[in-house]
Amino acid sequence: MLRTMAPASIRGLRTREGDLRVARYIATRRGDPERGPKIWMNAPDALLRLVEGGELVWVFGPRRHELAELSIDDTIAEGDVFIRDVAGLSISEYVRVAKPDLDTRPNRSRA
Repeated sequence: MLRTMAPASIRGLRTREGDLRVARYIATRRGDPERGPKIWMNAPDALLRLVEGGELVWVFGPRRHELAELSIDDTIAEGDVFIRDVAGLSISEYVRVAKPDLDTRPNRSRA
């Protein structure tokens, strides 16, 4: 017997709390006026993560993580992000966004 699942329940199986779906991916070329890693999300998602527009944030994807500049855009649906030039990501994948911890000194001792 085959059961059907609602889209919300399917999404719940594939993601953890706080993951964001890549709704749009922008790849730039050499010579484009605006290049480099950037992420756009809406204000409620940014507030939940304690980040503001213009800050650098860590973008954790399924294969790697990278620093990117954050911009706030309220036209983006909650739970979605737009990404530009972040390597290792593709559309419809899920990412986590976190504020870098710049206040804690790294432990340099190897004892």
